[in-house]
Amino acid sequence: MHAAQPVEPIEWTERGVVILDQRRLPTEEVRNAYTDYREVARAIRQMEIRGAPAIGVAAAMGVALGVFHSPANAMEALKADFAAICAELANTRPTAVDLFWAIERMKRRFAEVSHVAANVARVRQAMVDEAKQIHLERKAADEALGRFGAEFMPAEGRVLTQCNAGALATAGIGSALGVIRMAVAQGRRLHVLVPETRPYLQGARLTAWELDRGGIPLTLITDNMVGHFLKSGTVGAVVVGADRIAANGDTANKIGTYQIAVLARENGVPFYVAAPVSTLDLSLPSGERIPIEERSPEEVTHIQGVRIAPHVPAAHPAFDVTPARYIAAIITERGVARPPFEPALARLAAAQPAFPPAVR
Repeated sequence: MHAAQPVEPIEWTERGVVILDQRRLPTEEVRNAYTDYREVARAIRQMEIRGAPAIGVAAAMGVALGVFHSPANAMEALKADFAAICAELANTRPTAVDLFWAIERMKRRFAEVSHVAANVARVRQAMVDEAKQIHLERKAADEALGRFGAEFMPAEGRVLTQCNAGALATAGIGSALGVIRMAVAQGRRLHVLVPETRPYLQGARLTAWELDRGGIPLTLITDNMVGHFLKSGTVGAVVVGADRIAANGDTANKIGTYQIAVLARENGVPFYVAAPVSTLDLSLPSGERIPIEERSPEEVTHIQGVRIAPHVPAAHPAFDVTPARYIAAIITERGVARPPFEPALARLAAAQPAFPPAVR
C-alpha cells in the first residue's frame, strides 16, 4: 500500500488563512478560512490548530494576515498595529517555543523591510512572503529530520509514540511521525503503538487518524497500558515530539511523556525525541524553567462536552518535562544530538540547515 500524502493543517490562500479544525477530527474534516489575525489567535488558543511547529506556522501567518489587512496607510501607524498583532498572538499558549520563535522572526523581517524602504505595501507583501517561507522551511525541515531519525527505528516490529507529532502538529510530514513515515518509506516494517493521550485524546483522535490515513499499521492503546507493552519486550523504540527543549536536553512534551520515558528506561527501550531546531530554547539551562500550560479542568472531567466525572476538583497540566538522562538522542533537521546534550545542542543550533535554504 502506498502511503497517502500528509494532511495540510494550515494553508495561506486567497480566501485567507485556512485551518483544519483538529477539534472535529476524526469524525469531521472541517476547514475554516480566517481573514482576521484575532481569529487565528483564537484558533491557536482553542486548539483548533496545535502542535509546536504548526503553532509557529500559524503565528507567522497570523502576523502576516494582520499586517496585510491593517488599515494603516503610514509606516508609523503600521508599526503600532504590528506591535499589537504580535502581542495578541504571543498571548495564546505559553509552552511551545516555536510560537515565540516565529513571532520574533516576523519581527526581524518587519524591521529589515521597514528600515530599507518606508513603503507600507512592500512591508505587507514581505510579511506574507516570510510567513509562506516559514511554512516551506517547515516542510523541508521535517523531511530532513525524518531522514536523520529513520536510522534509529528497528528494521521491523513495534515502536511507540505519544500525543500527535505528525503533519497535523508540524504542517510538514511530522517530527516523530515523520521519522516513522521515512522509516516505512525505506522499507522498515513498523507497527505503531498509539496511547490515547488523555485528557485531550490527541493520540486516539489525531495520531491514529493520520497513521490509518497513511496506511501505516497501528494499535491504539489506553495510556495505562504503556508499561505493559514496554515490559513485553516487543517494542523496539519510543519516539516523541517536543514543545520546548532546554539547553541541557530536558524536554517538555505532552503530559504523560515523562512516565513513558521512565518506563522505557526501566525496560531497556531507547527513547528518542524528534523536534526541529526552532524548538530548542538554549536560554533556559534546564527544564525546571520551562513554563507549563495549565488548561481547563473541564477537559479532564468532560470528553467532547460529556461529563465523565462527578463535580470534583481536577487538574490539567498540559505538558510535563522529561529529564535529559532518559533521552537516548534528540533528532533535528540539522543532525542528531547525543549526550552530553548541552554542547551537542549548541552545535546544532549554530549549524547550517541540512536542506537547501533557497526555498524562497
